[in-house]
Amino acid sequence: MTALEQPPVTAPTVGPASSVSSASAPMVGSASSASAPMVGSASSASAPMVGSAGSASAPMVGSAGSASAPMVGSAGSASGGSLVPTLPGHWYTDPAIFAAEQERIVEAGWVCVALAADLDAPGAYRTVQVGRESVVVVKGRDKQVRAFFNVCRHRGAQLCVEPAGQVRNKLQCPYHAWTYDLTGKLIAAPNLTQMPDVDRFANGLAPVAVREWLGYVWVCVAEQPPSFEDEVIGAVITRLGDVESIDHYGVENLKLARRISYDVQANWKLIVENFMECYHCATIHPELTEVLPEFADGYAAQYYVGHGAEFGEQVQGFTVDGSAGHARIPGIAEDQDRRYYAITIRPGVFVNLVPDHVIMHRMTPVAADRTLVECDWLFLPEVVGSGVDLDRSVELFHRVNEQDFAACERTQPAMSSRVYAHGGALVPSEHHIAEFHHWVQDRLR
Repeated sequence: MTALEQPPVTAPTVGPASSVSSASAPMVGSASSASAPMVGSASSASAPMVGSAGSASAPMVGSAGSASAPMVGSAGSASGGSLVPTLPGHWYTDPAIFAAEQERIVEAGWVCVALAADLDAPGAYRTVQVGRESVVVVKGRDKQVRAFFNVCRHRGAQLCVEPAGQVRNKLQCPYHAWTYDLTGKLIAAPNLTQMPDVDRFANGLAPVAVREWLGYVWVCVAEQPPSFEDEVIGAVITRLGDVESIDHYGVENLKLARRISYDVQANWKLIVENFMECYHCATIHPELTEVLPEFADGYAAQYYVGHGAEFGEQVQGFTVDGSAGHARIPGIAEDQDRRYYAITIRPGVFVNLVPDHVIMHRMTPVAADRTLVECDWLFLPEVVGSGVDLDRSVELFHRVNEQDFAACERTQPAMSSRVYAHGGALVPSEHHIAEFHHWVQDRLR
C-alpha cells in the first residue's frame, strides 16, 4: 500500500492533480434479505463468468455446478451458533465478479467524484472513472456543474485525458476537432457549415446525471438513475436518524486542508468490511482506541441509530495524542460534541464526523485486487486560513488508514487459498458485514 499526501487543491490546472485520477463510486442501498442467493461457485477457479464487461444485459450471476458452496447467512464454513459465514474467497479475486460489480453496482448508482471546490471557476474540469466509463465533470460559464461521458460523438475519441484541467469556454476533441461548449452542445467541426442538417444538440456530448451534496459532486451514469434522496441521503438517515444531524456540520462550507491518496492492493469489499466493524480496533488501532476507549471493546462502532463513540475522559480532541483540536464547528448540537460518527455510503464513501473537522473517503475499485482511496480532511475556513498546524489532527486518521489498509493487504492473498474457498466467519458484532454481503449479492442477481 502506498500513500501520497497532497496539498489543498484550490485551482485545478491542466496536468495530473494527484496520484488518484478518479474518485470513488458510492451507491447506497439497504441490506437485502437473508434469502439472497449465493453468487458464484466457491470451489474452483473455473467459476462461471459473472456477466459481460461490455453489455448491460449481463446474465444472472451464479453457479449451477457447486451445491456445496454456502450461501451467505447459511451454515457453511463457519461452525454455526454465533458464527455466520462470509462470502467465498473467489468473490474477492474473480475478474468476472469484479466486472459484474462495476456494471451492476458502480455504474448503476450515484458516485461521489469530486470536491465541488476543486471546480472553482468556469472551465475547470475533472476527468473521473465511474466503473468502466470515463466521465468529464466541468463547471460552466453559468457556474453550474455538468457531467458528460468522455466520448466524442463523432468517432469516439476521449476529449480529456488529464485528470484535471482548465479550459476557456469549450471542450475540443483532439482527433477531428469536433468542439463542444460547456453545456455539451456541438458548436464547431470541420466542414460543419456544409452539413446544415446536423442537429447540434442531438450530436452534442452525452450527459451524465449530476448532483451536489455535502460540498461534493456526485454523478450517475445509469440511463435511469435511482433516487438520490433514497440511495445517498437515505444512507445517512439510516445511520444518524435524520438528515439534520449531518447538516449541523455544514460540510459544504468546510475547506480542504489535506488530501492523501492511498493505492491499496486489496479488493474494495475488504476495505468496506473493515470500515464497518471495530472488532479489529484494539488489535491494530492503539491511537484510535486511546481517543475512543469504547472501540477497544471490539463491538460494533454503531450500537444504535444515531450512536456516536464518545471521547475518553482525559481526551481533549480528535488528535493523534488526544491533545486539543481546533475551533469547533459552530452548528453541531451539544450531544454531538466530543463524539465520533462513522457513516458508510455504499459501496465506496466513508464519512467521519468529529466536532472540529470532517474526514471524507472516496474509493475507486480498479481491479479485483486493487483499490484507490482518496481521503480529504475538511476544517472551518478560518482554521485552514490561519495557517495553524493541523498535523496532529490529520495524523490520527492517516495512521488509522495505513493500519486498516495494511490489514486488508494482508488479507487479500488468503482469498485465493483453498482454506478460504468457502469463506470465513463473522462474529455477532460484525453483523453489518453480513448485511453488506447480502446487499452485494442482491445487486448481482
